[in-house]
Amino acid sequence: MPETASLAAFALIALGMVLTPGPNMIYLISRSLCQGPSAGLISLAGVALGFLVYMLSAAFGITALLFAVPYAYDILRLAGALYLAYLAWQTLRPGGRSAFEVRSLPKDGPRRLFLMGFATSLLNPKIAVLYLSLLPQFIDPMLGNVFSQSILFGTIQIATSICVNSLIVLAAGSIAGFLGSRPAWLSVQRWLMGGVLGALALRMAMESRR
Repeated sequence: MPETASLAAFALIALGMVLTPGPNMIYLISRSLCQGPSAGLISLAGVALGFLVYMLSAAFGITALLFAVPYAYDILRLAGALYLAYLAWQTLRPGGRSAFEVRSLPKDGPRRLFLMGFATSLLNPKIAVLYLSLLPQFIDPMLGNVFSQSILFGTIQIATSICVNSLIVLAAGSIAGFLGSRPAWLSVQRWLMGGVLGALALRMAMESRR
């Protein structure tokens, strides 16, 4: 069983990544603003299925990789740190576009909304890196079965993402209006999230090999 500190650290990373604008957030918010919260929630169900596919694929792959390839942990750890640093820069760089900016999208039925959410999740590089580069650094074979640990951490990511994205979908209209009339708040959100991601990247890069 992983230590509580590791579970909390991974949950914080999952929270930071879900709050960082990316393909999933932009699509869900756009759907909610253009077609209503119900369309956003249907799309979120498809996104969650994509998370499940990644979690199971990573659980099998990580189990094999960590036992078969020397220094695989260090390679994945450094790759994850670099990607978190990249996300921090993308959050803080000048001229970034707000995820809550209204976009024009055609109205789609429930089936297409679900499938589009699923496709968006599968093609999201943030989720791929989370499972392939970030998750392995929290796996410790000395603490039990690697596959079970992978499933546990993956469940934390999925639960965190569903909870946060559900709130964002339901409140998308209100949040867009609030941030649109208060640009200073948007700036504070960007700097806070960028700082958290940068700190996590530094911590990950400096962590010693297990």
